[in-house]
Amino acid sequence: MSTNQLAPAAEAGGAGVPDARQLRTILIAVSIALMAVIASVSGLNVAQTHMAVEFGASQSTVLWIINIYTLALAALLLPLGAIGDRLGRKSMLIAGLGVFGAAHVVAGLAPTAEVMLAARVASGIGAAMIMPITLAVITSTFPEDQRGKAIGVWTGVAGGGGILGMFLSALLVDVADWRWLFALPVALVLVALVMTLKSVPNSREKSAHRFDTVGALVSTVAVVGLIFVLQEGPDRGWTAPATLASLAVGLIATVGFVAWELHRRDASLLDVRLFRERGLAGGSVTLLVVFGVQAGIGVVLFPFFQAVLGWSGLLSTAALMPMAVMMMIASGLAPRLTARIGSRSTMATGVTLAGVALALMALFVSVDGGYLSILPGLLAMGLGMGLSMTPSTEAITGSLSREKQGVASALNDVTREFGTALGVALLGALVSAGYRSTIDDRLHGIPQGAADTAREGIANAVAAAGGTGTHAQDLLHAAQQSFVDGWQQAMWAGVAVMGALFLYIALRGPKNTTHAAEDETKPTEAVTAR
Repeated sequence: MSTNQLAPAAEAGGAGVPDARQLRTILIAVSIALMAVIASVSGLNVAQTHMAVEFGASQSTVLWIINIYTLALAALLLPLGAIGDRLGRKSMLIAGLGVFGAAHVVAGLAPTAEVMLAARVASGIGAAMIMPITLAVITSTFPEDQRGKAIGVWTGVAGGGGILGMFLSALLVDVADWRWLFALPVALVLVALVMTLKSVPNSREKSAHRFDTVGALVSTVAVVGLIFVLQEGPDRGWTAPATLASLAVGLIATVGFVAWELHRRDASLLDVRLFRERGLAGGSVTLLVVFGVQAGIGVVLFPFFQAVLGWSGLLSTAALMPMAVMMMIASGLAPRLTARIGSRSTMATGVTLAGVALALMALFVSVDGGYLSILPGLLAMGLGMGLSMTPSTEAITGSLSREKQGVASALNDVTREFGTALGVALLGALVSAGYRSTIDDRLHGIPQGAADTAREGIANAVAAAGGTGTHAQDLLHAAQQSFVDGWQQAMWAGVAVMGALFLYIALRGPKNTTHAAEDETKPTEAVTAR
C-alpha cells in the first residue's frame, strides 16, 4: 500500500511554485508561529510561586494552570489538523493565531485563577490549530528538493524552542513582572500573523468522504485520559482512583479508536494500517523516545542546577542553551547527512549520540565537578536529538498522502507531547526512587524531623537544612550525593532505552535510501523512505 505521494509544490499552492524569497518568508512565518506555541509549553514553570501568591492558589491549582495548556493542545491536535486540511491551512493558521493571541492577552490580565485556567484552555485550543498547520504548510508548499531543509528548521525550532522560551521567560520574571511572560507569545503571534497574511499560500484538500467525527471525538478522549495519567500520576499516586480511572478511560478509548479507524478504512481520521510501514512506525517511535528522554533530562537538570549547585532559575535555564543550540544546528545539518547516508543511518547515528550523551552524564556527573561534569553530555544530547528528529519527522509526513498532511503533522506533534509527558513521569520517578533508596544511609546523626523532611526530596532537604544548625552541611551533602546517585540510575535507564531504540531502527527503521537516489527515480514523490 503506497501512500507516500506528496504532490509537487506547484500543485499545493495552486499558482505555481513560490520563488526562493517567498519560501524563506513562509518558513520564517511558520517558525515564528511554532516558537510562540512551544515557548508557552514551559514558560509558566518559572512563575509558579508568583501565581500561587497573587491568586492565593494551591500548588495543585498552579500545576493545572500550567498543564491544562498541554492537555488541550495534545487532545485536539489530530481533529484540528484534519479540519485544517479540509477548510484551508492558511485560514486555520490565521484563526489559530487569533485565538492564541487573544487568549494570551486575557491570561496576562487575568484577575483570578479561574480566569487564568479558562485562558490557558483557550490558548491550548489555539495552539492545536497552529502547530500541525505549520508543518503541513511546509510539506504541501516546499518543492521536494528543499523540503528536507525546511523540515530541519522546523524540527530545530520545535526541539530547541522550549528551552529558548524558558530562558526568555526566566529573564522576564527576573527583570520585570511575571505577567510579562504573556507578552512574548503575543508579540510572536503578531509578527507571524502579518507574515502569514502576506506570504503563506492557502491550500486545502477535497475529500470524497465525510469528516470522521466519531474518530475525532474518541481520539480526544483517548489523549486526554492518557496524558492526564502521565501528568497527575506522580502527584496523585499511580494507584489513586482518579489515576486508575483515567488510565482505564484512556486505554478503552484508544482501543475503540483503533477499531473504529480500521472500520472506516480510507474514510478514517488516521489510517492506523499505515503503522505497518517502516517510515510511520519508525519515525513515531523515535520521536516518542527522543522527546521523552529530553523532557526527562530537564526534570533532572533543574534540581541539579538549583539544589545541588545553588544556581538561580535564570542561570539554570541559561545552562541548557548549549544543548538547544546544538539541537538547532544538528537539525539543519540532518537533511544533508540524510542525502548522503540515508534516513535510517542518520536516525541511528542520532540515537547513538543521544545514548552516548546519557552515558557521559551518568559516568561523570558529580557535585564537585559541577556544570562542567555534564556539559559534554548536554552537547552530545543536542547533537543526537537534532540528527534523529528531522528524518523522523520526514518519515512521518511522507507516509501519509498529500490530503492528509494536517493529520500527519498532528500525529508528529501528538507523538512529541506523549513522549514529553512519558519522559517526565518515568525518568522523574527513577530519580526520586534512586534518591530515596540511597539517602537513608547518609542521614545518621541528622535530627529526626529534618531527616524525615529530607527523605521527601532534595528541595525539601535544602529547605530543612537551615534549621539543623551544625548538621546543615552534612544534610546538604547527603541530599546532593543521593540526588546524583538517582541521576545516574535514571541516565543508565535512558542508555538502555536508547540501545533498544537503536536496535529497532537498525532492524525496522525507514529504508536506507538517500535523497539523491530517489531524485533519479521518483521526481514527483516525497523524499522520505519508509
